[in-house]
Amino acid sequence: MSNIMSLGCKAQSLLNSTRAVDFLGPLALRLYLVPVFWMAGSKKLSDIESTAEWFGNPDWGLGLPFPELMAWMASLTEAGGAILLLVGLGVRWISIPLMITMIVAAVTVHLQNGWLAIAEGSEQLDAARDLLREHGNYDWLTENGSFVILNNGIEFAATYTIMLLVLFFAGPGKASIDHLISKKFDQCN
Repeated sequence: MSNIMSLGCKAQSLLNSTRAVDFLGPLALRLYLVPVFWMAGSKKLSDIESTAEWFGNPDWGLGLPFPELMAWMASLTEAGGAILLLVGLGVRWISIPLMITMIVAAVTVHLQNGWLAIAEGSEQLDAARDLLREHGNYDWLTENGSFVILNNGIEFAATYTIMLLVLFFAGPGKASIDHLISKKFDQCN
């Protein structure tokens, strides 16, 4: 029994030694999310009128109330959130509106398409591949990966929401401005 305890203690000690680099997890999550939100937010901001029109139109858009306000809020939350995630400032705070944005996107844009972000085998995919083989350079198009069709399901929005939820509860990690600020406030206690 003592051998098992000794082995368990050594294994735990080994795991505890990784705490020296525990900032890597939150940093990786933040850096992964930065381009996602920057591209989404800056694209909306580059044509905010069209974004507001899409947000508000009930026929071919999302049919959201207050489309101009919602377009600005979503765009600034995403683009501004990307900057805050990059430097690690206000990460737990910005995670909240970013999660709300992802939930709204999942419900209003992606839910009707199911779970998968990328379509599995389908008639459309098979037809597109046949067209490319016949009229295009299929080998060139697929030399670095398979040809896919976007299904636009909730998979990505759900994944980003979960990543943000982890950042909300775990915080941004030691490689952040938030960590430096918290160290300063810890000295007050």
